[in-house]
Amino acid sequence: MTPETPETPETPKTPEVSAARASEPPSLEVSRLAFAYPDGHQALFGVDFRIARGERVALLGPNGAGKTTLVLHLNGILTAGAGTVKVAGLPVGRAHLAEIRRRVGIVFQDPDDQLFMPTVREDVAFGPAAAGLRGAALQDAVDRALAAVGMAEYGHRPPHHLSFGQRRRVAVATVLATEPEILVLDEPSSNLDPASRRELADVIRSLDVTVLMVTHDLPYALELCPRAMVLGDGVIAADGRTGDLLADEDLLRTHRLELPYGYRLTPRNRRG
Repeated sequence: MTPETPETPETPKTPEVSAARASEPPSLEVSRLAFAYPDGHQALFGVDFRIARGERVALLGPNGAGKTTLVLHLNGILTAGAGTVKVAGLPVGRAHLAEIRRRVGIVFQDPDDQLFMPTVREDVAFGPAAAGLRGAALQDAVDRALAAVGMAEYGHRPPHHLSFGQRRRVAVATVLATEPEILVLDEPSSNLDPASRRELADVIRSLDVTVLMVTHDLPYALELCPRAMVLGDGVIAADGRTGDLLADEDLLRTHRLELPYGYRLTPRNRRG
């Protein structure tokens, strides 16, 4: 039986969203999104949320909660469900698919899924070149993307000669080169050493894009995302300030989310 769909929650106000941006169409608007796979498994039962331009939002939830299914709806990889998804006011569908996929950049958990060219520059150039960019404009796009992730000096290097953390930053650059409005990060901190984790956090904070970060890393979500949503049983079970959600022990327990052993929420880190 399909659970009753809750009313769309009001988007929490965060200091990072300017008044000017608040008046623009949301970067993401998902309304009553439901989806079942061909085998009958119902992954989403009615997901509702809005993300304003410039927000950084964490999407939290246990394995099997529907996070990947939700993300695949954001750029039209999955479209057969009920409900609507809008990106900057454009409905996700065949009529706007090329523009939607330019605006929504997804960075996968394994950077090697995105890096396949002989050099870093060629990898970063692939997306904008496929979109028709050529010559000096293409080179400028590559330069800006590599500079944004602190990898400008590595353009000539083969990606497989880089560390895992460096490859992840290059994977981010491959998406930034197409100038997306929304950056979706799938478990961005996984398998990173402490220095690489910090370097990537610095990159994410510096970007002038909307960020949706799918993660099990609750301290990383708290560090980078003022707002978080918990996806459970195919619906948004909670939506609010990240520190408030992580302080709710019953909420975390219900949705199989845990802070690291010994980690303490303090008034300072709870504010993000």
